[in-house]
Parts: sequence; structure tokens; C-alpha cells
Amino acid sequence: QVQLVESGGGVVQAGGSLRLSCAASRSIFNVNRMGWYRQAPGKEREFVAVITGAGSTNYADSVKGRFTISRDYTKNTMYLQMNSLKPEDTAVYYCNLVRTDYSNYWGQGTQVTVSS
Repeated sequence: QVQLVESGGGVVQAGGSLRLSCAASRSIFNVNRMGWYRQAPGKEREFVAVITGAGSTNYADSVKGRFTISRDYTKNTMYLQMNSLKPEDTAVYYCNLVRTDYSNYWGQGTQVTVSS
């Protein structure tokens, strides 16, 4: 089992920045991938960004050039640096981890609200 705890959400004005953190209860060194997803009110959960075990990254088109995913093995933590935030980025952001055996874990989510 892996517990994931997100933090760093909050309220920010459009154009501002936030950095989300996802702290894992176990080592993130040997995982298949970790990622961020978000869910806005009345919408389905959607992919935001992913970082694979090999370090490759991929982003949703809507956040490319504005968001950066990274990880710190020493802290068992993944990050999402979000710049140039827009009101449409408002959502609950969820951390996801997929282990090498493809077991799948989610955090509880952190609210990001971008005001115009």
C-alpha cells in the first residue's frame, strides 16, 4: 500500500503561480509512473501531467508550457509547478502513482482556485 498526500493548493489570481506537492508514504524510486489529474465541478477527471519511471514527461495540451512536473527521490515527493494560471485551471488536483506491478494509488486531492 502507498499513501499519497497532496498539498500546496489554494486561491490565486489569474497569472499567478502555485506549486503542488504529492508526498508518498513509500519510496518512489521504482515506480511505473506518477502523475497529476484534475477534476472541475461538473466535469470528469482529466489528465494533467505524467512522469515515468525513466523520467520522461508528458502534459495535457491545455497546460503545456505553463506547468512542470518533477520529483525528488530523497523526499519521496512529486511536484507540479503551475505558472500563468488561468481561471479554467480551477479544479481539485489529484496525485496518482502506478507501481511496477500496475497497482494504482490516488491522493485525496487539493483544491486550486484561480480568480479572474
